[in-house]
Amino acid sequence: MITEIKGLHHVTSMASDARQNNRFFSDTLGLRRVKQTVNFDDPSIYHLYYGDENGSAGTVMTYFPFKNMMLGRPGVGEVGETQFSVPKGALTFWQDRFTAEGIGGLESDTSFGASRLRFTGPDGDSLALVESAEDARAPWLADGIPSDAAIRGFAGARFNLHDTAATEELLGFMGYQRAGKEGEVTRFIMPDGNGADTIDVASLPTTPFARQGAGSVHHIAFAVENREKQLDVRKALMDTGYQVTPVIDRDYFWAIYFRTPGGILFEIATNEPGFNRDEDTAHLGEVLKLPSRYEEFRDQIQANLEPLAA
Repeated sequence: MITEIKGLHHVTSMASDARQNNRFFSDTLGLRRVKQTVNFDDPSIYHLYYGDENGSAGTVMTYFPFKNMMLGRPGVGEVGETQFSVPKGALTFWQDRFTAEGIGGLESDTSFGASRLRFTGPDGDSLALVESAEDARAPWLADGIPSDAAIRGFAGARFNLHDTAATEELLGFMGYQRAGKEGEVTRFIMPDGNGADTIDVASLPTTPFARQGAGSVHHIAFAVENREKQLDVRKALMDTGYQVTPVIDRDYFWAIYFRTPGGILFEIATNEPGFNRDEDTAHLGEVLKLPSRYEEFRDQIQANLEPLAA
């Protein structure tokens, strides 16, 4: 069994408009934009990162905003919900805030004993706030959001699958422990994780397959401390039969990827070197940062990107 994984690192989704996406996550949800860079494979597209003050593992939601991208179709074979942690009693604040701002999909429920508020992002992104009395992570404090309501980071995510058996086995191999079952959803917890410790696996055998598009999760990343531990995880996965990519330098972390039995793209990402490797922590996300291979094309790239502020 793998012991190096410590919960989620980041979740990467797709969007149809960069400015709208930035406004929603920075202003409405009050996350800090910790990096604005580009898709390393397509520098005509932003890659935007939102999280806590430092962009700590387990707090970072990232987006590829493809202009006018067709909306995704929810279904199985994908991350069906991304869940954020908020303090106990915070949901009343968020219900009022979302209602005032016309946020869609508002639905209150309880899952595994925790109160939740489900809502949708600008592209129909399936999101939820989950109350927790135990989450001690320090939030980023944006204007208009009090400390006793601010998002702490991820609580976890839900996978929607036709057949959950192989994915449940994989999660167990990755160090997750089965923690309970409610209806069609089985919960897995990462013991002694980084706070973003929960994975819910929903068995939906009659639901159609998802079609990726704006509002869909592209991949979900799990955190390891450093490159040495990442290589240990890569070897363990390959020894088990998974086809894992070589290590890829993403400037702010190193990444490996593999496709799960249920069709979801997993990444294992390092906590090092972090988002302050090329910017002072006090000024994270304020200017466009480019991979070194694109720096000579900065003027052209920047001219083709829509400014994030009006």
